[in-house]
Amino acid sequence: MRIVPVRFRRLLLAGLALLLAVGLAVLIGGTEPDSETYILATATTGGTFYPVGVAIATMTKQVLEDEHGVALAAISSAGSEENLRLMRSGEARFAILQGLYGAWAWQGEGRLAGQAPFADLRSVTALWPNVEHFLVRASLVESGTVADLENLRGRRFSIGARYSGTEGSNRHILTALGMNPDRQFQLVYQGYGASADAFQNQLIDGMNTPAGVPVGAVTRAMAAARGNAVLLSFDGDQRTAVNRGYPGLWQFFDIEAGTYPHQDEAVRTIAQANLLAVTADVPEEHVYRLLVSLYDNLGFLHAFHAATRAMTLESALDGLPVPLHPGAVRFFRERGLDIPVDLLPPELDGSGG
Repeated sequence: MRIVPVRFRRLLLAGLALLLAVGLAVLIGGTEPDSETYILATATTGGTFYPVGVAIATMTKQVLEDEHGVALAAISSAGSEENLRLMRSGEARFAILQGLYGAWAWQGEGRLAGQAPFADLRSVTALWPNVEHFLVRASLVESGTVADLENLRGRRFSIGARYSGTEGSNRHILTALGMNPDRQFQLVYQGYGASADAFQNQLIDGMNTPAGVPVGAVTRAMAAARGNAVLLSFDGDQRTAVNRGYPGLWQFFDIEAGTYPHQDEAVRTIAQANLLAVTADVPEEHVYRLLVSLYDNLGFLHAFHAATRAMTLESALDGLPVPLHPGAVRFFRERGLDIPVDLLPPELDGSGG
C-alpha cells in the first residue's frame, strides 16, 4: 500500500472540508455556484433535434461557459412529448419542441388534454422548419399527394416511436385528413433510422419522418429503394385541414429536386416551426446570453446540420405557439424586432415593462 505523506494528507483533508462547506452553503442558499449547466432535451439520434441540440450545447460550452457561467448539455429523448414531461418534472429546463406540441402544452389540448395547461412554458426562439416527409412505395402512388395514403389500407406504416412527437403529429395529420390510423394501417412504432431500415427491407410500405431537410433516414431509404419510393405532396385543401384549430401552424415547404436520391422533381409538402423552449424559472440573463451567442454564431450551427441554414433573426418569431421568456423579449427588442402582444409572457405587462 502506498503511503501518502502527512503534508499531502493534511492538504487533502483540508480540501475535502472546503468542498463539504461549499456544498452545504449551496444547499442552504449561502453561496451560488459559479456556473449553471442546463439539460437540453432533444429527440432520437436519427432525426434533426438531436444533432442540432448537440450543436447548440457545444456552442454554449465554447462561447458562454467561461465568460458567463452558462452552458447546455444535450440529451437524447423520445422527442417532444417526453421533453415536455421532463420539463414539467424539472429534469430538463430547455427542450426542442414541435410547434404543435408547444400549442398543445400551452392550451392543454390534443394528446396533452389530460394535463393542466403548462403555464410555466416559454419560447426562446423558433428554430428551423419541421418538414413532413411522407414516403411510400411508388406502386401505391396515384395522385402524388397525401391522399395516396388511402392506398396503404391494411399495410404497415411507421408512425414513429411510441409517445414521440412524431407519433403525435402524425396522428394529428392523418386524423385531420379524414383517416383513422389505428383502423386503416398496421402501425409500426419505430424511430427514424429503424423506419429507414424497415422500408429498405420491405417490412413497411410507408413512413413519415418530420425533420429538417435533409433527413438522413429519408436519404437512406430513397437511395436503397432505387426509384421505388415517392415523397408525397400536400395541396391547399389538405394543408387547411391539417391547420384546423391552429391557423398558420403549418406552412408550405418545397423540397427542391435532387435533395434526396432519385427525387427528380420538387415536392411541395408542409412544415411547422420547431422551437427552443424553456421553463419560466430560468433567469432572464441566462436566456438573453444564450440568444446573443446563438444568433452571433449561426455559422457554427450551419456546419453541424443543413437544416439550421433556415434559421434567421427575421424568422425567429414565426409560428411560435407559446409566449416568449423575458430574456428573449429583451434580446429581440434589442435587435429591432416587433413582438406581437400574444407572445409577451404573463410576467410582463402589455408594454413589456
